[in-house]
Amino acid sequence: MSGTRAAIRYAKAILEIAQSKGVAEAVNIDMKTIASTVKGNQELKSFIENPTLKVDQKESALLEVFANTNGVTKSLFHLLFENKRFEILEAIALEYNGLFDIMNGVEVAKVTTAIPMDAALEAKVLAKIATLSDKKITIENNVDPSIIGGFILTIGDKQYNASVANRLQVLKRELSN
Repeated sequence: MSGTRAAIRYAKAILEIAQSKGVAEAVNIDMKTIASTVKGNQELKSFIENPTLKVDQKESALLEVFANTNGVTKSLFHLLFENKRFEILEAIALEYNGLFDIMNGVEVAKVTTAIPMDAALEAKVLAKIATLSDKKITIENNVDPSIIGGFILTIGDKQYNASVANRLQVLKRELSN
């Protein structure tokens, strides 16, 4: 079974448990913390993915690192311990966040900019989003200097490219015709 399919199954199961206990939102916050912590800490990521370490050491370490998490989140650590699947923890956390957003009618808008967004650009992007979607939107900003300026907005399967690099590409095509 692939890691992604497994991560989706674990995320769905944890979301069901969290919903039944009325803690889905608290667990969502835990999952955001776990995903960003694992992504941002190469040492922790290597530790989790190390096949030579005993799974009980991994579970103990995670319970220590994420001591302030909800009981449902801690039960995920134990489940991963039992099934020896700690390497998909980050993927599970990201899947959970996505499922939680879908359940609550929230859509993620990925905005790629050449430099980190400021308030003025965020307002422009939110205005554009309002014309494309009627759902609640959370913005995820990715920085890619190769787009030169402007922004690329992706919501679901729709993309709006207002980057300088794209305009230059269009101009180049027009001039070559």
